[in-house]
Amino acid sequence: MTLSILVTGASRGIGAAIARELAGRGHRIAVHAGRDVSAARAVEEGLPGSGHAVVVGDVGDPVACRSIIDGVVQDLGGIDVLVNNAGIFEAHPIDSTSYEDWQQAWRRTLDVNLLGPANLAWLVARHLLDRPSGPDGGRLISVGSRGAYRGEPVTPAYGASKAALHATTQSLAVALAPHGILAAAVAPGFVETDMGRTVLDGPGGDAVRAQSPFNRVATPEEIAQAVAWLATEAPIWVSGTVVDANGASYLR
Repeated sequence: MTLSILVTGASRGIGAAIARELAGRGHRIAVHAGRDVSAARAVEEGLPGSGHAVVVGDVGDPVACRSIIDGVVQDLGGIDVLVNNAGIFEAHPIDSTSYEDWQQAWRRTLDVNLLGPANLAWLVARHLLDRPSGPDGGRLISVGSRGAYRGEPVTPAYGASKAALHATTQSLAVALAPHGILAAAVAPGFVETDMGRTVLDGPGGDAVRAQSPFNRVATPEEIAQAVAWLATEAPIWVSGTVVDANGASYLR
């Protein structure tokens, strides 16, 4: 069955890999970007299959979240699966950040990494509950982080937001189970993206790779495969789970 799937933050990195993986499995994808329409369009045009779409909007803005969902419903005819992937990672170490910058970093990180996914989840759940075919089979998947468990000393708001995202996912799993809706998350470790390349190519790159006994970091495609499994193939009995995808770099 062909599903209509919204992937947020899909104009690059992990999100783009998720969009490609899901499209390769025969599904229709709404490629979301916060601002970069051209990058999202490039991803969309490179997807296998047809019937894909591009949507743009700041997930940290509740009004924009509604516009994003309305756009996907219009372009794809509905939404079966939400993949909450969009997020930000901004340094704000407590010992060298001003009080004003500290507050700004926390507000913005929580708006994008936690409140945005929560708002989108509400909107998609409402869509599923109200659609003529009923909510059964809908799925809400979030991309969290191992940082939720091990701590993020340079980006504490990021670690906190991902821990809260995991908890939100599990709360939604319980709340939505009576409606046949699955909610689950993937918690990656370090991933080889354009953003991470600066670190990997720098003096600390070897130390980052050594965090895993495989002595490397994940590819975006490996994370995408885990997300795609939860989004399309996993039995509903895994609802509420947070899948660690960190190459045994952090065990709990």
